[in-house]
Amino acid sequence: MQTQNVQKPQANQQGVDPHLTRNGGLSYLEIPATDLARSASFYESVLGWQIDRGDKDHPKFMDQTGHLLGRWIKGRAAAREPGLLPYIYVDRVEAAVKRAIALGGEIVKSPYPEGNLTVATIRDPAGNVIGLWQM
Repeated sequence: MQTQNVQKPQANQQGVDPHLTRNGGLSYLEIPATDLARSASFYESVLGWQIDRGDKDHPKFMDQTGHLLGRWIKGRAAAREPGLLPYIYVDRVEAAVKRAIALGGEIVKSPYPEGNLTVATIRDPAGNVIGLWQM
């Protein structure tokens, strides 16, 4: 069996990571926050996102796949009532909900079965509603 070296994709000529340039793929989010550090810690713990705290006034995140990145924004109204409602996959919904509560989040809808999925909705510390799901 031949072993291959797995290399992290390099940025293209425009400086954009190829993981982000997927036609039709969600690749960037700006999330309203009242306390940037608190929101960063919340998403890091609840969703496992990697946080870049190099600039404390503009913390950034990337999900584990490298397909989604973004930052938290002060001065923008939180999405307290779902319009566009993102659902984020987690390995264990109930554990993620418990972490969310411990970090200042709220349950909007407790975990419930939906077909072969388990689904829940929560509010982050700034009040944004997000969905969680697992198989």
